[in-house]
Amino acid sequence: MKSTESPLSNIQLELLKLFSRDLEERDIVEIKKLIVNYLAGKLDRQTSEVWKEKNLSNEDMDKLLNSHLRTPYKD
Repeated sequence: MKSTESPLSNIQLELLKLFSRDLEERDIVEIKKLIVNYLAGKLDRQTSEVWKEKNLSNEDMDKLLNSHLRTPYKD
């Protein structure tokens, strides 16, 4: 028997199961905030790891922010 792949990711399927009932709008907003805060924390941890691995400093970040790294357009 051939299995069919769902167009939804595993987290989407889990969330559908978890929230199979209607929620009030304020609850939906709070859940969105929780997810955003979780993902922001995860991103912060990952960037901190890279920062440490590459031994970057605030000066390095200032140089990067002030540099023009765009590829020049050809006429």
